[in-house]
Amino acid sequence: MVSQASPSVTPASSPDDAPVRSGPLAGVRVVEFVGLGPGPFCGMLLADLGADVLRLDRADTARKGFNGPSRNPMNRGKRSAALDLKSPDGIAVALRLIGEADALIEPFRPGVMERLGLGPDVCLERNPKLVYGRLTGWGQEGPLAKAAGHDIDYIALAGMLEPIGREGQPPSIPLNLVGDFGGGGLLLAYGLVSALLSAARTGRGQVVDAAMIDGAAALGATWFTMAASGGLGPRGTNLLDGGAPFYDVYETADAKFVAVGSIEPHFWAELLRRIGLADDPAFEKQYDRTAWPAMKARLAEVFATRTRDAWCELLEGTDSCFAPVLAPLEAPAHPHHVARGTFHDVDGLPEPAPAPRFGGTPAGIPARPVNPGPAADGGDTDAALAAWGLDADEIGGLRASGAVV
Repeated sequence: MVSQASPSVTPASSPDDAPVRSGPLAGVRVVEFVGLGPGPFCGMLLADLGADVLRLDRADTARKGFNGPSRNPMNRGKRSAALDLKSPDGIAVALRLIGEADALIEPFRPGVMERLGLGPDVCLERNPKLVYGRLTGWGQEGPLAKAAGHDIDYIALAGMLEPIGREGQPPSIPLNLVGDFGGGGLLLAYGLVSALLSAARTGRGQVVDAAMIDGAAALGATWFTMAASGGLGPRGTNLLDGGAPFYDVYETADAKFVAVGSIEPHFWAELLRRIGLADDPAFEKQYDRTAWPAMKARLAEVFATRTRDAWCELLEGTDSCFAPVLAPLEAPAHPHHVARGTFHDVDGLPEPAPAPRFGGTPAGIPARPVNPGPAADGGDTDAALAAWGLDADEIGGLRASGAVV
């Protein structure tokens, strides 16, 4: 059953506090050039595990006054400095910070960093151990490399959009989880940490080319093999895409949904026993695809007879492989999440806690996001630059020239 209790409240640092550095990546310094979803997500993953991530924001954003979301969790745990990268002094500051970094995240189209004078050759000459992370949709080369696109385009080309959805329906859009976050930000974080391990052994940095089309394809590795070997039927007719009666979602009496994943025969038998269908001959041949439509129809009838919470009382925590389908606003209050501390409540809003968890080097509670610009506007440009080695006179001069905001 879904509990109505509030998620556990964990104190977070105030906006003026320096981010807490604990976790397996404590001591690692990362420069993140500001961008959309997957770049900040990658930076968040690293910051969550202790890396000192310095977000380089745009000076024009800081000058106009930041009006974006004040609680964007992808900016948590990071410092922020607003630089004018159209200014020679701003470029010089960026190069200086890159010289102090272990890794860099840049989310621009191919060629943008080179035109700024911040391409890999320049940066690696200044800092030979630097891990230079490049995050794009199409990759650094290829016919589409410089074309515009978004998550839906990348996963479409990667072959990972077409199989998702119901039989007879157009492909379903899996939010932007497969391309942007799984195939992009998470892939780059994995690549950066791998290259950091290599740099620690060899003393040499390198470029990491993380393309969302590559990441989306990697996430679907088994599906390509299945399709090529004839083991993948049309969309919505397969084992894991809603085609099977034992791996699907069903509507309940209160217009909510439950999820069933009873793939193995003993789990399937447990589900059927608990919902009163163990002796129904229509369910004897679990893997007979010709019987799946009739099984699904009967299961839909059964699940429609009780509310979602009633099914939770009967099935949750059993070997039926069952779970309620929770909305994002419901999930943090579930007793399992509360017990594990899966979510933190920050200023009344839920955020997922850092993951994964480490027994020897646990991650701390991420500090709240800071805005681009000076402390008076909720930012921390001066404090961030000072923490990375610039003295007060230098910072004052750069602010006076407009190179930093």
